[in-house]
Amino acid sequence: MDKYQVLKQYFGYDSFRQGQEKLIDGILSGRDVLGIMPTGSGKSLCFQVPALLLGGITLVISPLISLMKDQVSALNQAGVHAAYLNSSLTASQYYRALAYAREGRYPIIYVAPERLLTEEFLDFALHVRISMIAVDEAHCVSQWGQDFRPSYLKIVEFIQRLPVRPVVSAFTATATREVREDIIDILMLQTPEVVATGYDRPNLYLEVRSPRDKYGALKGYVEQHAGQCGIVYCLTRRLVEEVCQKLIKDGFSVTRYHAGLSDEERRKNQDDFIYDRASIMVATNAFGMGIDKSNVRYVVHYNMPKNLESYFQEIGRAGRDGEPSDCLLLYGGQDVVTNQLFIENNQENEALDPQARGLIMERDRERLKKMTFYCFTNECLRDYILRYFGEYGSNYCGHCSNCLSQFEETDVTEIARGIVACVESCRQRYGATVILDTVHGANTVKLRNYRMNENPSYGSLAQTPVYRLRQVMNYLMLKEYLTVTNDEFAIVKLTEKSREILDGEKPVMMKLAREQERTGKGAGEKGTGEKSAGTKKGRRSVGGADFSPREESLFEKLRLLRMETAREEKVPPYIVFSDKTLTHMCIVKPRTRAEMLSVTGVGEYKYEKYGERFLACISQALKEQPGEETETVKKG
Repeated sequence: MDKYQVLKQYFGYDSFRQGQEKLIDGILSGRDVLGIMPTGSGKSLCFQVPALLLGGITLVISPLISLMKDQVSALNQAGVHAAYLNSSLTASQYYRALAYAREGRYPIIYVAPERLLTEEFLDFALHVRISMIAVDEAHCVSQWGQDFRPSYLKIVEFIQRLPVRPVVSAFTATATREVREDIIDILMLQTPEVVATGYDRPNLYLEVRSPRDKYGALKGYVEQHAGQCGIVYCLTRRLVEEVCQKLIKDGFSVTRYHAGLSDEERRKNQDDFIYDRASIMVATNAFGMGIDKSNVRYVVHYNMPKNLESYFQEIGRAGRDGEPSDCLLLYGGQDVVTNQLFIENNQENEALDPQARGLIMERDRERLKKMTFYCFTNECLRDYILRYFGEYGSNYCGHCSNCLSQFEETDVTEIARGIVACVESCRQRYGATVILDTVHGANTVKLRNYRMNENPSYGSLAQTPVYRLRQVMNYLMLKEYLTVTNDEFAIVKLTEKSREILDGEKPVMMKLAREQERTGKGAGEKGTGEKSAGTKKGRRSVGGADFSPREESLFEKLRLLRMETAREEKVPPYIVFSDKTLTHMCIVKPRTRAEMLSVTGVGEYKYEKYGERFLACISQALKEQPGEETETVKKG
């Protein structure tokens, strides 16, 4: 059996996606590899396919119990014997799994990094043939990554204690250049094949809003996505409880997840979401890492997250099946303050020396600043993210709220000059609020105490609305005409470019949405324009073509059959077939075994288990709603 046969028989695909084949070939040739691929791009296949060809055992090291369970369930459903070893197993289950592994029953075993150097696991590992170590979520090995886990530092010691060094493969969705270098160095990858497929997820629609009423905006949004699965992220446990209760009161199918719940309740709530018993999960960032649920159609951030790495990882939980999905961020000024408090009170780095701790805190503040700029920018949102990770595009994706808004170039030179002049005249001693209140001529106790009401810039921009002053201030920071100190006081400072504005060397032009001019939205509120892309309420589409009513009806029948089958099998519905597979069934409308096997995601093993039931459902639906058949082309 070769890699193509494995791909088709077990996973139901005819061809590899971008980057997969190069990584697989590297592993099969005996080379170490590093794959940097966005969530949903098929990283797991890069080690699962060679694991079935190498012989011996592939150990997949993952920090995530939920991911292990999901991937092992999916592999078993595909006809691949796999197991996981982590703290969710009882002692008897753990030793039984190890015994089966010694007998060679499992070509793929998932293991938590904390288990690697335990006496029982080492004894097992030293007496079997380990052909590959696959390190998932590899950014966790780097102190400069957004999710450093000290347990990952045990991986190298474990590899060094093996009698024969296996191939080592590492995979992550988020890695800046520094983190990428750290992964290679710390894991001691030997002349690795490095494949970075890019960070773009074209199926995700990106949007930022700054509503006065966040809950009202959220309620309206989930109403527009009725019947779809979504995740709502909140910064604090209190907000999770508050938002969840409001949604329940308003009649939505909701559950919640945060670290303040008991292990049993978290597990139950997570299962309710994964098994489609609850449509919406309201959670802190404690939820989602390793969740392989493929039919999440939207991710809403009720608050701005602390950095773009976290944001990119969290929105990556939408549209894992490649179907159109939405990502909405509801920004509010308090989000910055809350995240600053989290940075100041971070307990995770207490074991580090003061100098290292200070460097990490400074790095976290800089990341927060870049995340905040994302919420302010009027440029392409997708391009902003790609540039952060070192990729450069056209600054127009046509699939984000900024690209679909109508902007016009506006001369803000006088406003910019007034703001920068105030920063200079107060000798760079105050934060943004004091500067803006000064130029606007506010009459506050703080300004009088600071004697800023005597500053030459006091009231110089009194006729300019506060929201416009803040927009221009944000723009000046984004374009580095001004900067802010990385400390708790966030003092506004001049830069080398400030003089260009003070000396009037060139005009300052800024893109502003026309609807802001027309409606005069409140301070900091972004106009979103008319959304013409993203998911369509109540309609599914393939290749840009909407489903016909007949195909919509067939999809719902297949979805009900999938739910019934999943209950019988006691697995999540997407483990049976993904939404993408059901969508292709509606397009192909297979009548025979061969036609069903042409549907993406239907392999031979799954056909034997489920194929006849789904063929019968399709046949019955077509009899009930006869119509003209159309020629279709399978998408790989």
